[in-house]
Amino acid sequence: MSALSPKATGRLTTSTGAAHARIMGVGGYRPERVVPNSEIIGPINSSDEWIQERSGIKARRFAAKDETVVDMSEAATREALAMAELEPSDVDAILLATVTHPYQTPAAAPILADRLGIRSAAMDISAACAGYCHGIALANDMVRGGSARHVLVVGVEKLSDFTDPTDRGTAFIFGDGAGAAVVGPSDTPAIGPTVWGSDGSQWEAIAQRDTWIDVRDSWSRPQDEHLGFPAILMKGQPVFRWAVWGMAPVAQKAMDAAGVRADDLDAFIPHQANMRIIDAMIKQLKLPADIPVARDIAETANTSAASIPLATERMLREGEAPRGGLALQIGFGAGLVYAAQVVVLP
Repeated sequence: MSALSPKATGRLTTSTGAAHARIMGVGGYRPERVVPNSEIIGPINSSDEWIQERSGIKARRFAAKDETVVDMSEAATREALAMAELEPSDVDAILLATVTHPYQTPAAAPILADRLGIRSAAMDISAACAGYCHGIALANDMVRGGSARHVLVVGVEKLSDFTDPTDRGTAFIFGDGAGAAVVGPSDTPAIGPTVWGSDGSQWEAIAQRDTWIDVRDSWSRPQDEHLGFPAILMKGQPVFRWAVWGMAPVAQKAMDAAGVRADDLDAFIPHQANMRIIDAMIKQLKLPADIPVARDIAETANTSAASIPLATERMLREGEAPRGGLALQIGFGAGLVYAAQVVVLP
């Protein structure tokens, strides 16, 4: 028996998209304020040497007090559109990955769309440090499926608002910033299959310490008495082990799915979580020594959803990675969630 009624059979049409999709342009925004380790160590009774040895971080950027995730997203977006040689009016949909927009609703993406002067489809993605790679996967499918021709993917965080400066395990880890990419049609394959998943059984490994309900009474207080947003805390060792031993196989599966080998790559752009994690992944993937690897964590710290597009923008701007080259990117974080794909750089 047909699942459709006789009246519906043959009456619907479907959208037709491009044969393939590609990243047409990227942009980045780094806040002006540079915060070296020397400004972090006091409240956690630590040292610059201890932080660098543990994470590889030397400094990070903090957004201004009145600077929002939408402000940072707009700056990164305009750079990405300029590289893609497109106007805001060319954007059909916005996917904005963030966990630090301070509202359950409305989402940040529609506000960004309004800043750009467009009325496109717009939604936020909550996939923590894997959010940008999730966005690229969805944008690829949207362009190929025909629901959009050009999709703006943004990864942005203002983690300084959600950091407890007295927590020794996380106070030095996080930074602020935004990265953006424009995904559009391509005549040839330029975004490989995405390998992604989650392990919700470990959700407590990276989570907010308090709920919104716990701090709601602070919202009615004067600004100088505000208790702040619920801080993001992390169980360092379980997360480190998960990332070191669990994410290299995911990255390898992404290369296998794309039909490429390690020596075919022109760049490796992992989430900037920890320098030791990056070094361990390089070793497990047996990457050739001459392949450029993003190590932006040293100067930007962990910017969660923004880390991969920020690193991509810098590597292209500084000539560290070639335009049109093959890059393996992988994001992983709270959830626990992960996503990886091989892409052709714009």
